[in-house]
Amino acid sequence: MQKIILGLVGDLAAGKGTIARYLHKKYGARSYKFSTMLRNILDRIYVEKTRENLQSISTFVRENYGQDVMSKVIARDVENDTNQIVVVDGIRRPTDITYLQELEGFHLIYITADQHIRWKRLVKRNENPGDDTKTFEQFCHNEQAEAESLIQKLGEQAEIKIDNNGDIKKLYDTIEEVIHRYTNVANLPIC
Repeated sequence: MQKIILGLVGDLAAGKGTIARYLHKKYGARSYKFSTMLRNILDRIYVEKTRENLQSISTFVRENYGQDVMSKVIARDVENDTNQIVVVDGIRRPTDITYLQELEGFHLIYITADQHIRWKRLVKRNENPGDDTKTFEQFCHNEQAEAESLIQKLGEQAEIKIDNNGDIKKLYDTIEEVIHRYTNVANLPIC
């Protein structure tokens, strides 16, 4: 049976992680994040995992080892994964999908939401140091960073666009529609 690979591209705090967690809980989907390898590097060199440090190490890795190096790593991990549903969270650049789009069963999904809603989510989840005290102005500034600047353009290539301005139930219902769409295409059993 064909594997379903859902590539999530989305604005900062739009709901990508929420979707990945839901798919893991409901379907046992495995999730891969581009930031995981960057966090691993920062952990290993004992550097704080701030958004700025993640962006800096990403730039360093891509400039020294090729703009598509992280895409190669993720694509190989996804290809070797035996789960029927695999999620790739945190796609930000066209090079991030270079190798993923060559894999059978890959689908790019764009998640977005109102900027104020996303800022409130970021502060509430406090994923990176300092997120809990981030002002709306700082949030807007972060969205201008190189890593964030290509997201909307890449989102234009997505097969599906999810507007995540509603409540969590609406998001889950939308994800169920996506899963049913692709499981019907791939003839996968639904758990």
